[in-house]
Order: sequence, then C-alpha cells, then structure tokens
Amino acid sequence: MLEKTDETVARGTTTSDGVNYMPGFGNDFETEALPGALPQGQNSPQKCNYGLYAEQLSGSPFTAPRGTNERSWLYRIRPSVRHTCRFAHASYPFWKSAPCLDDHSLPLGQLRWNPLPAPTEALTFLDGIRTMTAAGDVMTQVGMAAHAYTFNADMVDDYFFNADGELLVVPQMGALRVVTEMGIMEVEPLEICLIPRGMMFKVTRRGEGNTWRGYICENYGAKFTMPDRGPIGANCLANPRDFRTPVAAFEDKETPCRVHVKWCGKFYVTEIGHSPLDVVAWHGNYAPFKYDLRTFSPVGAILFDHPDPSIFTVLTAPSGEAGTANVDFVIFPPRWLVAEHTFRPPWYHRNIMSEFMGLIHGQYDAKEEGFVPGGMSLHNMMLPHGPDAMGFEKASNGELKPVKLDNTMAFMFETRFPQHLTKFAAELETLQHNYIDCWDGLDRKFDGTPGIK
Repeated sequence: MLEKTDETVARGTTTSDGVNYMPGFGNDFETEALPGALPQGQNSPQKCNYGLYAEQLSGSPFTAPRGTNERSWLYRIRPSVRHTCRFAHASYPFWKSAPCLDDHSLPLGQLRWNPLPAPTEALTFLDGIRTMTAAGDVMTQVGMAAHAYTFNADMVDDYFFNADGELLVVPQMGALRVVTEMGIMEVEPLEICLIPRGMMFKVTRRGEGNTWRGYICENYGAKFTMPDRGPIGANCLANPRDFRTPVAAFEDKETPCRVHVKWCGKFYVTEIGHSPLDVVAWHGNYAPFKYDLRTFSPVGAILFDHPDPSIFTVLTAPSGEAGTANVDFVIFPPRWLVAEHTFRPPWYHRNIMSEFMGLIHGQYDAKEEGFVPGGMSLHNMMLPHGPDAMGFEKASNGELKPVKLDNTMAFMFETRFPQHLTKFAAELETLQHNYIDCWDGLDRKFDGTPGIK
C-alpha cells in the first residue's frame, strides 16, 4: 500500500546517486513502478491493471517518419484531462518569448554579464527564470530563448508544463531534483537535463546552499537530437549510452495543487486537488533525459590548426535547411592542446550564427579575465569576437608544448537566428559595460618590410 506523497520508483538498469535510470539516446523504453502496471502486447486494453488510465503523449505528428516519430504511452491514476480545470491568467514578467522586441536603450554590440544576483526573497525555479535573449517566433515554432535562473525555494504543490518548447537545463550552482511525469532526475553542475515539450514537472533543491543558479535553452523548433558525426565516424563526442532516462515514478498526493502552463508566450494557471505526476508505468521514446558533460569525448587537431567549434556539439535541433541548426548546444570541455605552429585558442571570427555563452566553472581559454563562472556573453550574428588582448599575447608567445586545458567547462547556445535582447538583460546590473575594452590592446603589428615575419 502506498502512502500519500510517496515517490515510488521502479528498478532501472543503472543507478546514479540512488536514483535509477535507463541508458541510451532515443531508445524505445518501458518501465513500471508497480508490477504488472504496464500492459503487454497492446497499448490500450479495455481495463488497465490497478484501475489506471491509458493515455498517449505525442511529441511528433502521428504521420511523422518512423525515425522521427515520437510518442509514449502513459498509465496513470487519472487521465491528464483531470489535471487541468478552468484556467486563469498568470504572470511571469521576466520570462519572455520570441519575437521579443523589448524597448530598451542598449545599442547593438558584443555583450557580457557577471552572474545573476542572488535572490533576496523566496523564489522557486519557476519564479526565478529570467530571459536574456529570444530568437525566431514562438507562434511558428522556430528559434529559441536563452534564460538564466536563480532560486532558493522548492516547488512543492506547484507544477509546470511548457507547450512552447522543450527545456534544456544547465545547472551552474547547486544540484536539482527534477520530478517529471515519467520519473525523477537528479542533475548537478556539469550535468544537463532535457524536459520535453508538454511534459509536467517540478523542481526542488538538492544539497546545501543558499542559491541555485544556471541556464536554460528553450527550444521552440524541432527537438534536440545527437549530431551526425560525418567523417568522425561512430565514436567519440557524446555517446548514446551515456544518456540517462528516468524509470517510472509517481506521486500519490491528494492535496490542493496548481498547474502552471506556458502556451504561445502567455502563462496560465489552474487549480486541482491532487498531484499531476501520477504515471505508474510508461513505454515509448518521448521521454526526459539527463547527460553528464564529463563523459563527452572531445576530438580535435593533433598536428596543426584549430578545427571548427562544431566538433564540440553535444545536441543539435535541426531546421528545415540541412546543416543549419535551429539551435546547437556546444560545450568547451577539458582537453589536450597539442597543435604545432598554431594559434590554439578559438580564432577571431564573424559568424552567421548567434552565440550565447555561459561558463559553468573554471576559465574559458579565449578570455583571460572577466568571464566568470555563472557569467554570460552574447555575440550576435556577424559581430566580430575572439580572444581578448591578454589571451592573444599569451597564445602567440607561449611555448607550443602539449598543454592540458583542465578544470573548465563553458557552453554555447548557438542559433541561426538573431538573438534579441530583453529589457531585463539590457538593464541587468551585472552587465559589463567595459567588455568591449578587452580587445583594446590588439594594436597594429603590421610591418610591410620584405622578409619580416
């Protein structure tokens, strides 16, 4: 017999921090929290065991090709039509959606911020989301938004689902317990998790601390998938076996709860008398997952020159144009630098893509100072950027021996669309107004004398 508010978990094939997971990316999983709760040989029996309701959750059109068709069958205490009553309008004024044309006075430029200030009042994960940039159009399901979050309180009787896109969560400070309809994920800094579009969840804190902080990519477009490796072949980068999907869990709670919804850029709330996280068993391939960034196997140049940063892509959300991402999630992990007669940091460049970066810990190799853990930067399409003056001098004059770039982890949300700044980001007190000065020391070194190197 279950007690109220129990989170009951089935046994999975792997375990992390006491929570069970199933390995693999894009697999067709099956899992049950009570024996016999999962029907065998069919999806929708006339009567389900334990008095459960059968329900399908579709992440793609019914007629999508097999390789991109996503759906899961859920066996739950109540059908989800009972998890919403009459909706009322809700307000989350700091969470914006594209097209975002906020009125602010900050002109175009390369931008960088220190971390978000710690909250001075009680904020849950949902309350603490702050949109920095938005790109594309949420109405037509293209583009993305880059958010930062900081919070200090748990979601207890509040639940959320986002009809506008999937959420890629990147903790920077403090571990999270992400409780979804389909299971529980514990996610610490240097790990990420993905919550699919439309999936209900809540977030609570794990461990000690005063502030939990991190980043979110809200992907409006085609779902994140693993990038094609091309000539790299079958191995390295992110490997499918290192992705972890939670086993079935359910919350049996008969107390007043609130379900919050984001739909076409607007927010709504509904009151119900029970927890919506009541899935006792499920099977399918539309599911949340987590991934440990420390398992990423980087590849790179082993003789000369610096390859494109695309070799560090963990996940990509494709657009309608081949090779052009709606959004890429790219990391810059620890690695060896061994290239001969080569400028080893990222080269100076201008890019048709727009780059939102964050630093999880350590130091990013293209910036000697100013880019701190928890910080953010934005280099929009066709705006030049690259190593600061100190980084250029260090890389240009250092001994070219093998060097381990260690104790670092930066990431990038990169999109084909221009990222428009929110008013919040433009007026954020941690904006580094002197960021552009980091390139001041890149003076003319040209000498046209023949034979001069």
